[in-house]
Amino acid sequence: MACLELDSPLLFSNPLLSDRPFNLHLEGSISSGLSVGPNVFSSTQYHCSIIPKPPPLPGSSYDRNRFSKKLKDYSYVPEETKHAWDRLFYEGYEADVRVLTDDEGIILAHSSVLGITSPVLRNMLEQARVKGGFQCIKIPGVPSEAAHAFIRFLYSSCYELDAMKKFVLHLLVMSHAFSVPSLKRVCIRELETALLTFENVVDVLQLARLCDAPRLSLLCTRLIIKEFKTISVSEGWKVMKQANPCLEQELLEALVETDSKKQERAKKMEEKKVYMQLFEAMEALLHICRDGCRTIGPCDKMLKDNQATCNFSACKGLESLVRHFSCCKTRVPGGCAHCKRMWQLLELHSRMCSEPGSCKVPLCRRFKDKMQHLSRKEEMKWKLLASNVMAAKGTISSISARRPLVT
Repeated sequence: MACLELDSPLLFSNPLLSDRPFNLHLEGSISSGLSVGPNVFSSTQYHCSIIPKPPPLPGSSYDRNRFSKKLKDYSYVPEETKHAWDRLFYEGYEADVRVLTDDEGIILAHSSVLGITSPVLRNMLEQARVKGGFQCIKIPGVPSEAAHAFIRFLYSSCYELDAMKKFVLHLLVMSHAFSVPSLKRVCIRELETALLTFENVVDVLQLARLCDAPRLSLLCTRLIIKEFKTISVSEGWKVMKQANPCLEQELLEALVETDSKKQERAKKMEEKKVYMQLFEAMEALLHICRDGCRTIGPCDKMLKDNQATCNFSACKGLESLVRHFSCCKTRVPGGCAHCKRMWQLLELHSRMCSEPGSCKVPLCRRFKDKMQHLSRKEEMKWKLLASNVMAAKGTISSISARRPLVT
């Protein structure tokens, strides 16, 4: 952690450390945790005599479910099987269904495959008219290439990467409309990992909401907020602004909320940084007054100018401040900015010290006595500051163990 800059005005810029006069006159040197009714049993015996026999042991249905579970746990689909299903689709061997599209495309398929993979297509086939020996159904609103990729997936669960990139939005809509969850998962995964761009994110957001894909919707929202300046000038945003102004308003509100939270986090981080610096100053102050450091310390300690550098990062800055405080001619509290900062550090220490009688930090007892004459507002301000400084380092800090906060 960076060394404490005790001369920095940021250290006591917190409202809890606001400037105020110190009306304190000093003397001497700064180093001085069923109750069962009686008839229930007989009633139970009577009912036991008329209880029917238990049902037979699980039969074929139980075995079938157990086999299905075992098949699921140990299933393996070789590439040859996938190729066989692809061939069945591409060659249209004994196909009995024609899938029509708006651009006059015709796709041959098998009713058994369509019906077993999509309950919606099964219902459409039951109501489809038969023409020339083929049941005819129509998939409107999508190009024939997208419909072709969709039907192929129903056969082999395979797709071409180029087709997915080009028709991912069409496939997402069809997977939701025709209730094909496996394809829906594939489309969502591809969008989340590779196919989501600044140009299509607004369209994907709207489709994700319509197609019940909450995670994808959240991902799109976060991307829009993060890259708002770029996305807000895209064609998708302009179209959405005209067609869905409510969504635009929602996104703008989310953007404002995110910015507010970001600013709040930054403010809290800055406050925590100040509290950490104050905590380190408290440790260094205790170290200097109890153990001594290099050329400054208590009178009963033998100090060595060439001793190793101590582990307290704030010690050097605090040492300079203590030296100035001991030699400053402007002894009226509030008169010198550096001395005023030292007064505040000493008073903060007294708030955190539970052993003022044996404490070696100067003026600790005097500040303890001074607490009794503070106003309630001033008292609450100092207590809050002291608790925040203690919380900045947590219970694992050494000073927390040595000097518990007195409330």
